[in-house]
Amino acid sequence: MFELWIPLTIAAAFFQNLRSALQKHLKSRLSTAGATYVRFLYAAPFAVLYVWGLNRFGGFAVPEITARFLLYCFLGGFFQVMFTFTLIWLFSFRNFAVGTTYSKTETVQIAILGFLFLGDTLSLAAAAAIGVSLVGLMVLSAAQGRITLRRLFTSLGEKPALAGLASGAFMGVSVVFYRGGALLLGGEGFVMQAALTLAVSLLMQTAIMGAYLAVREPAQVRAVIRHWRPSLSVGIAGVLASIGWFSAFTLQSGAYVRALGQVELIFTFIASAVFFGEKINRMEGAGILLVGAGIVILLVAG
Repeated sequence: MFELWIPLTIAAAFFQNLRSALQKHLKSRLSTAGATYVRFLYAAPFAVLYVWGLNRFGGFAVPEITARFLLYCFLGGFFQVMFTFTLIWLFSFRNFAVGTTYSKTETVQIAILGFLFLGDTLSLAAAAAIGVSLVGLMVLSAAQGRITLRRLFTSLGEKPALAGLASGAFMGVSVVFYRGGALLLGGEGFVMQAALTLAVSLLMQTAIMGAYLAVREPAQVRAVIRHWRPSLSVGIAGVLASIGWFSAFTLQSGAYVRALGQVELIFTFIASAVFFGEKINRMEGAGILLVGAGIVILLVAG
């Protein structure tokens, strides 16, 4: 049976890949925090416009906003910002590859947190698919970071590994709160629920990151505004990705969505091989195959 969350997730992964590529071009003009802020500041107006368009032309009523909904949006946005900063912090460690590898455990953490907070459950096949994909992600990440699997497991108690696990947990918590917030809303269907959750969350994140930059890096606030043209493309790609993610989260468990969203890695490697002629070594190839196998299991039997 066709399920709408599947194409929504694949589209989200594609636009997220595009947004990341566009953000990289801004790194020569902005700091890491400034380039991160762009994804919120320039996406928020489009998210608000999307809600208005659904209401004005789509006939979707705007659901009642409650204090609990606002709390969920705030927590989701806060933990997503924490995820971003923790991931950036990882690169300050000499063996940051260990930490980034453990950050890939987010899908498993989302499954656990979704069950604890929202009662989301997984089928046995879906759990197996997530497990296969997780192994593939860790093999792939280890290959890219040039670390052995033995080194990966012996480093579990070290600071980079713990920071990586925390990063995955922050992403997991943010996804659970976003899904929980959307599900709290009444209304006529998932489209407006997802849109309103996205718009409110982006506005909050823009305020949080804006306050941080104003205190810590005030020059970056001016730089983000000065470089509005390239930043605008990041915002557009980012809001398209977020619309896909939030809509899929509203329809389906976050663990399913993020597991399928790993197709983004396959897109990246195909693009690298086809357009840039980069060679894929055996370990990377094995990781890609495992991630792909996990996605196939998820779609066919999950």
